[in-house]
Amino acid sequence: MTNKYSNSPVTDPQVAPDETTSSPATPLAQPLPTGLSGKLVLFLAIAGGLSVANLYYCQPLLVAIGNEFKVSDGQAGIISTLAQVGYGLGLLFIVPLGDAMERRNLIFRTLLAVSLALFGVAVAPNFIWLSIVITLVGITTVVPQLIVPLAASMARPAERGRVIGNVMSGLLVGILLSRTVSGYINAWLGWRAVYFLALALMLVLAFALRQVLPASPPKTNLRYGELLTSLVHLIKTEPVLRETAVLGGLAFGAMSSFWVTLTFLLSGAPFHYSSDIIGLFGLLGAAGAMMALFVGKLCDVINPRIITGVALVLSLAGFIVAWVGGQFLPALMAAIILLDLGTQAVQISNQNRIYSLKSEAGSRLNTVYMVSYFAGGSLGSFLGVAGWSWLGWDGVGIVGVGMVGLALLVYGLDLNRSMWRRRA
Repeated sequence: MTNKYSNSPVTDPQVAPDETTSSPATPLAQPLPTGLSGKLVLFLAIAGGLSVANLYYCQPLLVAIGNEFKVSDGQAGIISTLAQVGYGLGLLFIVPLGDAMERRNLIFRTLLAVSLALFGVAVAPNFIWLSIVITLVGITTVVPQLIVPLAASMARPAERGRVIGNVMSGLLVGILLSRTVSGYINAWLGWRAVYFLALALMLVLAFALRQVLPASPPKTNLRYGELLTSLVHLIKTEPVLRETAVLGGLAFGAMSSFWVTLTFLLSGAPFHYSSDIIGLFGLLGAAGAMMALFVGKLCDVINPRIITGVALVLSLAGFIVAWVGGQFLPALMAAIILLDLGTQAVQISNQNRIYSLKSEAGSRLNTVYMVSYFAGGSLGSFLGVAGWSWLGWDGVGIVGVGMVGLALLVYGLDLNRSMWRRRA
């Protein structure tokens, strides 16, 4: 007997033979992917980078925001956490609509909504208002997670890894430049100018995407409530999705604990850097953006799960270097490079695995994965700030090493189960 969410099982061609899946929704008739032009892939990468930047502008601004509203470092750090919590809510309640609505119009409307939220941040009269509207910015900054599954569904199977890697590299460049740009603008014009600029960019992007994107008909006839219910079915029936969600969430949580507290470390002794100098540290993560291109291609020829394991080891090494050498600039720079390499390689390899499961459920698969990813990021931000308030940089080191270590433990336990299944 089958239910309205299930169909015949399909095997992920990039994972072990025992990782089979069942369809989580009733699909509409879908044409075979026809591929993407290089220009459209580039435009999607730029669009993803510009829109995802909204989440990260605040990180180099926390000290300035705290000073203006007369709140402590710990309270100011909540802003970054709220943005990520909001993003998780947007992933859960907006992104699933990408399977049931025409994506071009959904993307356009979402960009208009985030523009309004960014205006609210730019004119925030007090810290409570700012906390509310930064959460709304997070909720509506989900266009990147509508773009990535759209690109994956349009790509031919043989080029999916490369396309995802290219689009994700745009997102990563957006994250990196957001920290640098916001730090410089704050130094010259104040932190509010950052959000006025972001507002203008989102309005331009909304109308540009409306003109450039092709029509994308719905992939399922499920109603909204059924879409949300099908998320539970996906979690129950997709072991690959469950594993990638846990590993991605822990890896990103560790990364978030680092970045949200790095501003506090660099603005104090022995560094005493201003926000524009702190923003430059984001450029060290350019290696992560380059890694996205390489890993995307590699995932087309190598089991992505192997890449995930190597990437987690890189992340652990990066956090150990950051913890031990946090008072030395060369050590911090090396740690940033290792952390970005590891975290982004985890992200690309995980996404290649989940997008190989079900094309008709791409947005919902992405919802489950990214909700877990940013739930981990929110937890990491919260624990990082708590660790900083408790033990300073040592507390941040404990949080980061603990989260990556737990991810490696989960990875190893699943590997052992896979070995036992093959022996049986």
